[in-house]
Amino acid sequence: MKVTIENKKGLDKDLKVFIDKKTISGFMDEKYEEIRKDVVIKGFRPGKVPTEILKRQFGKAVYGEVIDKLLKDTTTKALQENKIKPAGQPKIDLKSFGEGKDLEYIISVTELPEVSAKGLNSIKVDEYVVKIDPKETDKRINEIAKSQNNFKDAESNYNAKINDLVIFDYKGTIDGNEFKGNEGKNTQLVLGKDLFIKGFDKQLEGVKSGDVKKVEVNLPENFPEKDLINKIAVFECKVTAVKIPEEVKIDDNFAKNMGAKDLLNLKELISKQINDEYKNSLAMITKKKILEQIEKEKLDQLPGNLIEQEVKILSQGMKEEEAKKNQKSLEEQAKKRIKTGLILNAFGEENKINVSQEEINVEIQKQFRMMPGQEKIVKDYYEQNPAAIESLRGQIYEEKIIEEIKKKAKTSIKEITKEEAEKILKEENDNNLKEQAKISKKDEDEKNKNKKEPKKKEVKTKSKDTKSTKTSKSKTKKAKKISKK
Repeated sequence: MKVTIENKKGLDKDLKVFIDKKTISGFMDEKYEEIRKDVVIKGFRPGKVPTEILKRQFGKAVYGEVIDKLLKDTTTKALQENKIKPAGQPKIDLKSFGEGKDLEYIISVTELPEVSAKGLNSIKVDEYVVKIDPKETDKRINEIAKSQNNFKDAESNYNAKINDLVIFDYKGTIDGNEFKGNEGKNTQLVLGKDLFIKGFDKQLEGVKSGDVKKVEVNLPENFPEKDLINKIAVFECKVTAVKIPEEVKIDDNFAKNMGAKDLLNLKELISKQINDEYKNSLAMITKKKILEQIEKEKLDQLPGNLIEQEVKILSQGMKEEEAKKNQKSLEEQAKKRIKTGLILNAFGEENKINVSQEEINVEIQKQFRMMPGQEKIVKDYYEQNPAAIESLRGQIYEEKIIEEIKKKAKTSIKEITKEEAEKILKEENDNNLKEQAKISKKDEDEKNKNKKEPKKKEVKTKSKDTKSTKTSKSKTKKAKKISKK
């Protein structure tokens, strides 16, 4: 195999590959020997079919198979020998091929630029630790306690009021006739929440245990029997019990009902829960700040094909007109993302960061826990979509790189309160909204500028200068025609 670099334009290269017919013939003979063992042709013993017969019967198929394999193997080898890392699938253009001929083809490839990750050694990182005030933990526990429905029996002569629990059996009629779904036993309503039929529980205010109360309501739009919607129904309700809210006592028993060992353990768990709520969001800000610093790293050339692919991804879901309108900002975003990805990948390679199958399995298990009862759907999705597995691998790979950058970075640990954390998150959210508005305005200004800009009109004159211009234009046209030939 002989390889020469024919054309070199920045990251785009053309490699000319030449393989002589003798080498190809050798591979063909090997293939004939391989198939000879299994071919059965009348008049010949197994394994004894002459090569000429095999050529007549299977020549085209064998040649196609050999050339396919040869192209794959030699393309990979040619790129490796010339230390070219392709940014995407190389294109192959066959120049000379055919049985009994030399093989000559061109590999057109865009290579990845040389990237250094040395600049990441000077990354600065702010890590936030949220210190939770015990009062905040107590406040959260009190809120949980208040949300618990805890009731005790009221005295027999007690009249039900808002927030009390009324337990009753009912039977409904429309114009004196029973209907499907008109009966209910042991129905429980907390008065004032209006969660049954609108206006129903309001009419139960003042009832006592043992009372029989008639309630008149319009059947709602979502009533199962469609022909009864908006009809007036009368429900005869027999009250079996009235219960009043009882304040939940926050103690060890309460904590155990919440799944903790005791009250102290519950406070620890709630404190951690509040901390985690902010920890993940603050970690995202830290990651964003790291990526913003990486974006400032210098990278002279970026593969054009990767920019095009990234723009397509970013514009997914956009209408064609909207994508054209935002073309410039989409390209800027694409360039930032590609540059960041290349630098992160270079850092990953330098630090020998890899993603194991076990790490992928652990991540899928997390998704199982987040979607209880749908484990099979998640499992089938990943088994049937190799691209989804690769996407997951990419996410894990990036997170591992970010964690490694944090370890090597100049880290400043900042202990902050819950209020300070909320302020940081609010500021970040406001900045994101401003940035989006800025990008939208920039695109709109660009669009308006193009609309307002008048088209240049050709001015025709009969001066000598005009003649010379026409002459130079005609010469240019002729030159173009010659170059095409």
